Amino acid sequence: MFASPTSLALLEFVIAVLVLVFIVLLLKSIYSIGPTQIGLVRKRFGAKLPGDSPVAFKGEAGYQAELLMPGLRFKFCLLYAVQKHPWVQVPAGQIGVVIAQVGGPTPIGAKSGVYKAEFGNFTDISTFVSSGGQKGVQRPVLSPGMLAPVHPVAFLIITKPQVFGVPISDAYRKQAAEKGRLTFEAFGLDERQLEVTRIAPRPAESGKVVDMIGIVTTLEGQPLQAGAIASRLGTFDDVAELEKKADTTDFQLIASILGSKNTLHNNYQDFQQFLDAGGKIGLQHDPLLYGAYNLNPFLVRVEQVPMLVVEQGQVAVIKAYVGLPTQDTSGVGFKFGSLVRPGHQGIWQEALRTGKYPINPRIYDAKVVLTAILKLDWAKDVTGAHGLDARLEPIIAKSNEGFVFSIDLQVLIHVPDTKAPRVISMVGSMENLVNEVLQAAVGNLFRDKIGGMEAIKFIQTRQVVQEEAFAYIQKKLAEYEIETRGVYIQDVIYPAALVTVLTEREVAHQEVETFKMQRQAQDQRIETEKARGTADMQAQLAQAAVGVGIKMNNAEARKAEADGEATYIERTGTAQGAQVRAVGLARAEAYQKQVAALGQGATALVNAIEALSRSNVPFMPNTLVTGGGGSVGGVLEGLGALLMQKVGPGASIDADKPAATPPLKGNPRKE
Repeated sequence: MFASPTSLALLEFVIAVLVLVFIVLLLKSIYSIGPTQIGLVRKRFGAKLPGDSPVAFKGEAGYQAELLMPGLRFKFCLLYAVQKHPWVQVPAGQIGVVIAQVGGPTPIGAKSGVYKAEFGNFTDISTFVSSGGQKGVQRPVLSPGMLAPVHPVAFLIITKPQVFGVPISDAYRKQAAEKGRLTFEAFGLDERQLEVTRIAPRPAESGKVVDMIGIVTTLEGQPLQAGAIASRLGTFDDVAELEKKADTTDFQLIASILGSKNTLHNNYQDFQQFLDAGGKIGLQHDPLLYGAYNLNPFLVRVEQVPMLVVEQGQVAVIKAYVGLPTQDTSGVGFKFGSLVRPGHQGIWQEALRTGKYPINPRIYDAKVVLTAILKLDWAKDVTGAHGLDARLEPIIAKSNEGFVFSIDLQVLIHVPDTKAPRVISMVGSMENLVNEVLQAAVGNLFRDKIGGMEAIKFIQTRQVVQEEAFAYIQKKLAEYEIETRGVYIQDVIYPAALVTVLTEREVAHQEVETFKMQRQAQDQRIETEKARGTADMQAQLAQAAVGVGIKMNNAEARKAEADGEATYIERTGTAQGAQVRAVGLARAEAYQKQVAALGQGATALVNAIEALSRSNVPFMPNTLVTGGGGSVGGVLEGLGALLMQKVGPGASIDADKPAATPPLKGNPRKE
């Protein structure tokens, strides 16, 4: 029996349609997956997925675990649906946070799933599930620049530009539907948390560069021990072991405490290793130093704070709020708190010297103490670079008459570096020392001192008041083991009324001094005139003095000459007397012999004749005065002739003067 032509035509049409449909289905079942794409397969028919897993591993209906990799891939379109998704790509300088939507349940109280090395970069979903991977936030993050084919249903990858994957949660799906795509805000993150954490120096307002450290707070882990406020791997057992050695110094203890243990968990980047090493939830003891870190924002928070820098002329006294139990080393005589060795809770007995220290300021309170000589000014608009005297004002004091003084004061103090911990234990901080101890002591001193004095006396004894203030402040600060290097009254502002009185008094005083100076000037003028007169007469005085000298020398010469003449006369007279005596004796002897030979009469006659022959008396008179016949005129003529003879050459007419004695021969006298 043969089919009709109509039936044959219908059959051919059906076959053609079926072939065409088959070809269309065949073409639609071929998928071209790009080089940076994956194909997510969803099976339309099959057994129900077991449990709450959104991914089928054994051919159940739903999203399949196996992905279509780049290239031409065939999946029969009637049985499977294929969606193309991009590979996960993390931009440079950013991180990718992984949230698993498959795996076992996360333990109660845990905020992230356990990580194992075989998980790799979460590209093998089967290994992840079979090895015990857990749902939720994964502890590691994807590094910057990573490109990987991650299953879009098994994992959501949160990056700053976009969220990779297909959300299963109704809340995430709803938000994605409303905004057109899912963003990081849906997970409670901000864009900075999806960037690489960088610890680097920062410029300050002053223009200086400030060194920074990162203070870490972890959001997952076992709770801290009772009484602890921060987690330190191994607690402080290493410090306790060092203390057992007798030769361990405080500086070695400090080095151990500040030595970071971050290498044990790669600076919190390997959070699983951090937990395995005993890391606890909360504030961490060891900070992050300079560098870039891939930190999970769901598990680690970082706060950047300035590094502790101790400059030259400073020390840092440490108050530790963590460590071994307090063991006081200050002694029974110290009543101002406890001093402890480094590593114990309390004030460390050894301060940190010049240097930079990555010390956590949340658990170690560093009090910087200036050990150089510190200048403090009680004055307006005068503040040192240290800023400790910013609140100090001029001291206001009142004298007993009611005059109000404003005193600018300067005090120099010094805190020895070895005493700094004790000072901080007593006063708490340098600010407290200045604003509470010093300000009260100095202010009360001057108010009490000036209040018991008259204003004029204070002005007159200002130096004494300053010295007494120095002694008082020195004694007061010595109680706090602080040295006082100087106390100086810089300026005193006097009351206007007192200034007027003092001005008038000073004017009067200056007038008196002026009169004194004028009197001295007149006295000086008199002395000057006297000196000028003396100078003018100096030549005459010198001439007179020379004349006096000459006269004295002449007198001495005459005296010497007279003494010589007297001696000559004395000796000559003696010689002449001896001569005369000898001649007389010789003559007497001759007379005796003449008498004996001639007789007395003849001897006398002979001697008389001899004497007349030796004398100048003439035998006949030179002038003969006759009597002129016996008349009076003849007598007068004779007397006149005799008188003229007497006044002749060499004769003197002065009858009262004796004849001059002829000078002695052999010793002429010089006048």
